[in-house]
Amino acid sequence: MLITQTLDPARCAEKIRNAEKMAVLSGAGISTAAGIPDFRGPRGLYVTRRYDPDKVFEISAFRGEPHYFYEFTRDFVTEVRDVKPTFTHYFLAELEKSGPLTGIITQNIDTLHQLAGSRNVLELHGSYRSASCSKCGKNFDELTYRWWEKAMLESSAPPVAFCSACGGVLKPDIVFFGEMVNGFNAAERLIAECDLLLVLGSSLAVSPASSLPTGTQATTIVVNSGEVMLPPAPHRYFIDQNLDVYFRAVAEHLPMSAG
Repeated sequence: MLITQTLDPARCAEKIRNAEKMAVLSGAGISTAAGIPDFRGPRGLYVTRRYDPDKVFEISAFRGEPHYFYEFTRDFVTEVRDVKPTFTHYFLAELEKSGPLTGIITQNIDTLHQLAGSRNVLELHGSYRSASCSKCGKNFDELTYRWWEKAMLESSAPPVAFCSACGGVLKPDIVFFGEMVNGFNAAERLIAECDLLLVLGSSLAVSPASSLPTGTQATTIVVNSGEVMLPPAPHRYFIDQNLDVYFRAVAEHLPMSAG
């Protein structure tokens, strides 16, 4: 039987120093540390506001009754409007600047990696940064959190955004249930080519992202508070700890600063 290996911060820092191509897969845990509740967690919007995810993020439901999604979005932007990236977000941005980190694959839709300064970010589930018309396909690249905040919070009823060109319903470029995730082939290549993979804040319970770490024999360091659905292996290390606490300790052994 394989033993689950752990890794102290000094040894983690050593592996980062020795890496030539490092990749990151991030999940909800890195954002909950910033103050964004996990949608499905005990403080998540699905629970606290009693939203039905099949009505909120199911693509067929959105096409029929988009107001469910817009109602959820108003609560979501209320939750995140003052949220800032965490130490770990800034830590990863610094690793990209210094060289070893070649890209981040994220399951999150909050754009906190970009706000921290990361540039090569693959958003598997998209984000609110842009929207597309569900009728004519026109893209609205400047649709940002601040746009959503203004539109959602100034309306007494859940608004539905419409395309200025044809009047069709705008759909933020978020991957709904029933749609293909973004950039999965690119994510597979990034992980296949890396020599160090960090899996951060993900229980690896949601497919297809959960399959990505199985596509490499590179050293894999998993940091997550709670159980992770990835079996032990000689090249895998598991740290059940708060991300910021762990990576602050790691940063002390690296010639860099973050956050």
